[in-house]
Amino acid sequence: MYVMAKIIVSAIVIGVVTEISRRFPSYGGIIAALPLVSLLSIIWLYIQGEQSTEISKFALGVLWGFPATAFLLVIVYVAIQHSINLFLSIGIGICGWGLFLFIQELFLKYFKESFIGWFLQK
Repeated sequence: MYVMAKIIVSAIVIGVVTEISRRFPSYGGIIAALPLVSLLSIIWLYIQGEQSTEISKFALGVLWGFPATAFLLVIVYVAIQHSINLFLSIGIGICGWGLFLFIQELFLKYFKESFIGWFLQK
C-alpha cells in the first residue's frame, strides 16, 4: 500500500512541477531546485518507521551528492546553450557527475588521511 501511495504522490509532485515549468520556466526551475525528492524520501522513511539515525545518514548522503548534482546541471546548461542535443547533454552531464563524485571521494580520502596524519604528529 505504501509503495502505491509513494508512487502516486511522487508522480503528482513531478506533474505539478512540470506543468508550472511549462508555463513559467524560471519559477518551475526554482521549484524543481527545491529538494522535493529528498524531502519526500525523508517523509516516506519517517512514515515507514525508519530510525532517526538512518534518516540522518540519508540526509548526509544527499548533502554529499549535492556538489556533483550542481556540476551535472551546469554541464547540461552549458551543453544546451551550445546547441548540443538534450539527451547527449544529459549523458555528458551524468558522466561529469560520476567523475565529480569520484574526484570528490579521492579528495576526501586524501584530506582525511592528511588530517589524521597531521593530527597524530601533534
